[in-house]
Amino acid sequence: MRFSLERVRPALKHMTDARSEILANRTLAAIQAKRAFTLSDFDFVLPPELIAQHPAAERSLSKLLDGSGACAIDRIFRSLPNLMQSGDLLVFNDTQVVKARIFGEKSTGGKVELLIERVLPGHHVVAHMKVSKKPPLGAVLHMGNDSKTGAPGFDAKLTGRWPDENGALFCFELSDEPHALMSTYGHVPLPPYIERQVDGSATDAEIAEDEARYQTVFARNPGAVAAPTAALHFDEALLKQLALKGVQTANVTLHVGAGTFQPVKTENIEEHTMHREWYDVPASTQRALRDCRTRGGKVWAVGTTSVRTLESWARTGEAQGDTQIFITPGFEFQWVDCLITNFHLPKSTLMMLVSAFAGYEHVMHLYAHAISNQYRFFSYGDAMLLKKLTAV
Repeated sequence: MRFSLERVRPALKHMTDARSEILANRTLAAIQAKRAFTLSDFDFVLPPELIAQHPAAERSLSKLLDGSGACAIDRIFRSLPNLMQSGDLLVFNDTQVVKARIFGEKSTGGKVELLIERVLPGHHVVAHMKVSKKPPLGAVLHMGNDSKTGAPGFDAKLTGRWPDENGALFCFELSDEPHALMSTYGHVPLPPYIERQVDGSATDAEIAEDEARYQTVFARNPGAVAAPTAALHFDEALLKQLALKGVQTANVTLHVGAGTFQPVKTENIEEHTMHREWYDVPASTQRALRDCRTRGGKVWAVGTTSVRTLESWARTGEAQGDTQIFITPGFEFQWVDCLITNFHLPKSTLMMLVSAFAGYEHVMHLYAHAISNQYRFFSYGDAMLLKKLTAV
């Protein structure tokens, strides 16, 4: 059964001030917290032509669907400073996407593809492996051979699985320093819904565009295999405007893994197991967050990865480590007041997160508005602004 906005607001129709919205939000939050959601609740029909294949001409010229109020408002992303107040705090994820997709072959000549998720000490890495028949433990793969450049490539020795012997990922020992090898032989690991040649044969123009635009302007900590896409809309000019407005900024790091695209397969969402991602909340950011609260400012998370990082720290007290936090409706957010996010895949954990944050019914109305108004979806798409649903 779906609950509707109209059912919980009849007594408030005559009220037009801010108090009416607060009371209605509290009522909706109470209902949402008690409702049992299933996977099908987060499904919707998306016309494939709305999946953005290339970024906007300029980062901050993307559209921004303002869903911070009861009614959707269509804006341009560079209007963001007009929606913020002096003393507010923007929290960015400063992870850097690495060229983690590498092509090669087995000793038998069979094709193989690695997607490196994590770099470990001693030239060891954790990776996804795409191959017709998995090689045995101790096998050496010949990676990075490039017919275009004539580069000789490098070796990757299979040493086990991760995080344990039954893990879905694989451990390899590389013949040289992993980041240097990825820089030389790797390719930008674009999401599966962006249509590029996945055998390393994309055009030079496509490669140049993706290397420049599938990366934030403030990326500095290498380790992600997917970009924190809400932050892709910020450019240097917009950051300067925000600073002039008196908006503060702070950084967290969450190395986005390929598991962010992993579909939820169980109708009972409580049975879903979240992927692991490494995060860090620096001491300077912790101080900035507390200072923001003290002065009465709002904390704006840029992207769901920033939300997951802040709320992981809030729940565990651990400023650094792995997180498997799974945010679904009924979750109590402790740090984030406003969220800037892109539009997400149907039936995804991120659809559940934004529904938990702003209210399920409200989010579904916003998505319907975005589809009918031809917003561009997913990583290279447009953005949305949400305000936290206030609980009783």
